[in-house]
Amino acid sequence: MEYIIPPDVKRPTYGSQCKALTAAKKEYPHLKIVHSQVLQQVLKQLETAFVSMWERGFGFPRFKKKMRSFVFPQMNEKDIVGDTIKLPSIGMVKMRLSRPIPDGFTLKQARIVKRASGYYVMLSLQCDVNVPDVPPHGEPLGIDVGLLSFVATSSGELVKRPRFFVDTQSQLKLLQRRLKRKKKGSKNWRLPHPKNSFIARTYFQLKKGLAF
Repeated sequence: MEYIIPPDVKRPTYGSQCKALTAAKKEYPHLKIVHSQVLQQVLKQLETAFVSMWERGFGFPRFKKKMRSFVFPQMNEKDIVGDTIKLPSIGMVKMRLSRPIPDGFTLKQARIVKRASGYYVMLSLQCDVNVPDVPPHGEPLGIDVGLLSFVATSSGELVKRPRFFVDTQSQLKLLQRRLKRKKKGSKNWRLPHPKNSFIARTYFQLKKGLAF
């Protein structure tokens, strides 16, 4: 889908789009189900994309697929009670914290993300600290990611590619070959556990392995 702004139309701004959103809610009542700040956050992201196009030479903002994440921009520490988090317009939702929130940090916003393995909540915290300047020390070390070796350093050390990458890559190739033989949209392509979901989970495992 492509949309071209006519030359005689003013540039869309966050304010003008908020007015358009208010009118859209009357025409599409289901928009009222979503919390207003979540919708406004999307408009802010769109305005950032427009500004990047006009002032930084980026391309025209493209229409995205169904969003896999959304943001609640105004949260506070009272919204987390034990192993639950209170989300506006949704209510209390059980969660498992990967690590406890440190003392002195305040909760600012929460992003809900849908991934292959489930739903995640990414918490943005704030803490006012003074970071001291650390003077450089030790010898500098150059690191290069290569093809034959996973990592090569300027000191001559070579790090082999992690085994999990080889195993996951082989599994990924097999799943992609199986999916390629299926007719897109067919019953076999839309199984209760479709191959494309397997592929998405494999990509997630690969990404998670590289991160840790």
